[in-house]
Amino acid sequence: MKAAPVGTATTGGIAVIKVDLTSISDFVSQEALDAMAPRVAEAHQTLEAGTGAGNDFLGWRELPANYDKEEFARIKKAAAKIQSDSEALVVIGIGGSYLGARAVIDLIQSPNYNLKKKNTPDIFFAGNTLSTDAVLEVLGLVGDRDFSVNVISKSGTTTEPAVAFRIFKAALEQKYGKEEARGRIYATTDAHKGALKGLADAEGYEEFVVPDNVGGRYSVLTAVGLLPIAVAGIDIDELMAGAADAMTAFSADKSMANPVRKYVAARNCLYESGKKVELLACFEPAFRFMSEWWKQLYGESEGKEGKGLFPASVEFTADLHSMGQYIQEGERLMFETVVRYDKPHGQLVIGEDADNVDGLNFLAGKDLHFVCEQAMRGTRLAHVDGGVPNILIETDTISARSTGELIYFFELACGVSGYVLGVNPFNQPGVEAYKKNMFALLDKPGYADLRADLLKRLGDR
Repeated sequence: MKAAPVGTATTGGIAVIKVDLTSISDFVSQEALDAMAPRVAEAHQTLEAGTGAGNDFLGWRELPANYDKEEFARIKKAAAKIQSDSEALVVIGIGGSYLGARAVIDLIQSPNYNLKKKNTPDIFFAGNTLSTDAVLEVLGLVGDRDFSVNVISKSGTTTEPAVAFRIFKAALEQKYGKEEARGRIYATTDAHKGALKGLADAEGYEEFVVPDNVGGRYSVLTAVGLLPIAVAGIDIDELMAGAADAMTAFSADKSMANPVRKYVAARNCLYESGKKVELLACFEPAFRFMSEWWKQLYGESEGKEGKGLFPASVEFTADLHSMGQYIQEGERLMFETVVRYDKPHGQLVIGEDADNVDGLNFLAGKDLHFVCEQAMRGTRLAHVDGGVPNILIETDTISARSTGELIYFFELACGVSGYVLGVNPFNQPGVEAYKKNMFALLDKPGYADLRADLLKRLGDR
């Protein structure tokens, strides 16, 4: 069977993303990929024309070029102020108001960002849980230090962030008084309406906008993600430039060599062949929250109407020693998408041990990155032999620019793939079910009938 070629998108001669489908060739024929191509092209065209379901949420598509430059400048100014007057920033948000910023900060600045010696504030995330222990821990970690709060919510009434904001707003006002606290609260919310917008207007908080035409899971390149990312010292101009590179390249290439189209075609062919789980893998521990962001993006976009791949993730090589057995020999319901970075930021050569107690002298003189590369190559071959096809996504060294490219790649592929699947990739009706039950059990006004039914079902516990 002929292997599918590698697709590369370029802009100005700069490669942005490569997608290699060689390792699915034993599972998906070239004929199947060719048959999928017209559906992918039509879905891509529908997305670009803005004629598909959910087309009022396509603001992210041209965002890298058409963002609000005045607000962008204010974001950088606010970030500089927070860096100058705060030792910590508490970012309050959930879902898309949280995952994107954390993913970018962890990837570029390290999961150990708060532990590093630096001239930027520690960043803590709250409002993504109702755990008492978790909230108390953040309060304790902030401690007596000077801090600011960035509360992110389009409505201001989502339970988890609204509760957290009450708590941290009170902590700010107790420490600084109401007047000074106002200058340490930054509200990212709706431009015109909502509880948080009303409060921010009344109290005089500095405000940034959650655009009406950008859904939460697509919002990382708006003020939602950009303010905390900038506070962490990441070059948001480079982040946006990388996304703009990808936007230009993926729009210009109408062929199936387009990496977005290749990825969409491959994952949908694998889905239609019976694979039900897409396992995102990376050999960089710093990628963990990028995987969490990706899981929300694809799960919330495609998981509806009884359809959609289940998005899961693993961190290699660590999870090869825990999940590796299942991946190799468990039920054959998954495929892998492996993200590979070109090279690390430094070099680490393995030394020789005179006693060779661990038997690893055969690695002496070899660069650790070379060892990791061979582990990746061996893992991919083993998993293919075990019945798990894999798609390889290759990108540049971890940087703000390459991260912007990758974010846009996954966003665009998600929208196109949703249209291929036949769903609206920009709504999320299913997430309301748990909220209604929670409100009823908390005795929120207006939920009395549902509360009675739920208590009965729970045995009045």
